[in-house]
Amino acid sequence: MALIIELNGKEPSIGKNCFLAPTATIIGDVVIGDNSSIWFNAVIRGDVNEIRIGKNTNVQDNVTIHCTYQKYGTYIGNFVTIGHNSVIHGCVIEDLVLVGMGSIIMDGAVVESGVIIGAGAVVTPGTRLKSGYIYGGVPAKPLKEISPEEVKEQLKEQANRYVMYSQWYKEL
Repeated sequence: MALIIELNGKEPSIGKNCFLAPTATIIGDVVIGDNSSIWFNAVIRGDVNEIRIGKNTNVQDNVTIHCTYQKYGTYIGNFVTIGHNSVIHGCVIEDLVLVGMGSIIMDGAVVESGVIIGAGAVVTPGTRLKSGYIYGGVPAKPLKEISPEEVKEQLKEQANRYVMYSQWYKEL
């Protein structure tokens, strides 16, 4: 069973039909929407500010989600896929976004809906990633324009796959 820790009077709130891997850790002021999944060794630490995660969102293995004391909470929308080993810190990720494996998104950054972030990209503090692009590199820059309708459909399908995968683990 996942490690769920109340801290400073704040207890994580987990939506309906969520999968929490046995080695996931969720602490403090965290709200997770319905049908979302938190995978193996992911850490979501709402100890110094709030963290909000939408519906049908998947936080894959070894992801760290944190926030900034008295400055930036972390807000993640619906149908978001956060790839393995990513670090999400004090930022906003809108709906229908793919964060590639090993990416880092830093304080005050905003990732608009319909964005794909390539593996290993670093989104620097205060950066805004506009909808309709694939971003990559260090620091992250637009690499290719993509059709918002096409990318949103693909990203919704990707997120829904993780809802399906999570059902395989319900018996753990």
